[in-house]
Parts: sequence; structure tokens; C-alpha cells
Amino acid sequence: MLKKYKHIFFDLDNTLWDFELNAREALQSTFHQFNLDDRVADFTCFHEIYSGHNERLWGLYRNNGITKQELIRQRFQHTFNEFALADTDPLEFNEVFLKLMPLQKVLVPGAIEVLDYLIRKYYSLYIITNGFREVQERKLELSGIRHYFKRIIISEDIKAQKPSPEIFEYALKSNNARKRESIMVGDSPEVDIAGARNAGIDQIYFAPASSGLTFEPDLLTGKRQLTRTFIISELIEILNIL
Repeated sequence: MLKKYKHIFFDLDNTLWDFELNAREALQSTFHQFNLDDRVADFTCFHEIYSGHNERLWGLYRNNGITKQELIRQRFQHTFNEFALADTDPLEFNEVFLKLMPLQKVLVPGAIEVLDYLIRKYYSLYIITNGFREVQERKLELSGIRHYFKRIIISEDIKAQKPSPEIFEYALKSNNARKRESIMVGDSPEVDIAGARNAGIDQIYFAPASSGLTFEPDLLTGKRQLTRTFIISELIEILNIL
């Protein structure tokens, strides 16, 4: 028999809100608004270059290697440099991009069904996210899922980012949640799963088959496994666990 959970902590991007699809749509709309079609022949290439810089810089940001302002400037500045777009302001571009992103409302397949099920079962639901407050709150509101969650824990407010144990400890203490009654659902093995595991919280690792990701829980740390890791390829599989 599985242990009885009461508190379910969800990651947001690519776990409930389809970040890959929505961010691409927002980026393409921003690309058009700045009339880059006439200067960059291939948006797909632009998107790939940007994504590489963005992922690398977010890694630095999570480890306190750069500030928020450096992140939002450099990710587009580096991209523009590669396409010789010297007269395009990276901060203006980023501002439009961040305004358009929450307007995209595509959720991961099964998200509403899973959330409805968990609410019917009287679980307490929360979000733990590393995103920026002004964007993450609007994503939740505009996509119609804010009302499912008792609390939104955002790294920018806590001054600690996943996988840091501090944000998980804050989430537990601020919601009077015991570790043995809590579980984390997320798509990143390094950020969500390792973070929750090292904080002593069980985890559900969401790894869609299309992602091509593989995962070995015992490789996350050298510590003895003290928590349980479930692995799902479709969000709806949560109904078999909780």
C-alpha cells in the first residue's frame, strides 16, 4: 500500500503549463513585432540559438552566478550578436516577450483532469516555481488553473531556487506540511526531483516519452535513498499513484 499523501507540490513550467510550446509562440510573436523576419531568414534557427543561451544563463542564475537583470538582458543580447542585430534593444525585446508569454494558455495534456481529480480527493495543492513572479502569476490566472492551488511559492520571493533545500523547507513549513505526507511533481531531474529528494520529500518525475530524457534516481546523489521516486510519461498517470 502506498503511503498516504496530503500535500502535493507541483512545478509549473513543462509540468502543468506547456512552456516549450507557449514560449516558442510568444517568442515568434515578439520576433514578428520587431520586424526581424526581414533580417533573420529562419525563425527556427533563431529559436534554437536563443534557447541554448537561455538554458545556460538560467543555470547560472539558479546558482547565483548572475542577476535577474543580467539574465534577461544577456539571453537576447547573445542571440542578437549571433545574428548581427546590433540595433535591436535586448531589454525592450525581453519586455514584449514577457508580456506575451502569459497570454499563451496551452496546458500539458491531462493537467485539468489531474487537478480536478486531486481536488475531489481533498489533496492540498501548491506550486513551487523558479520563474519570475510577474510572469508566473499571470500564467496561472490566464490559463485558468490558479484556483486549484492554496499557495504559489516563487523562488524570487523566497530568495532561494530549486534545487536548493531552502525553498522546499519553506514550502513545507509555511503550509504546515509534513515531509512524509508531501510529494513533489516535476519534469526536471536536477531541479525538481533531486531538490525534493535532498529535502526528504517523495517525488513524481514527469518525463514525457517525447522528451527523450532518461533518469536513474540513484545517480542523483551518493546518499542512501530515503525517499520514493515515481516515474510517469503522461501526467494522467498520477491518478494511479495518488
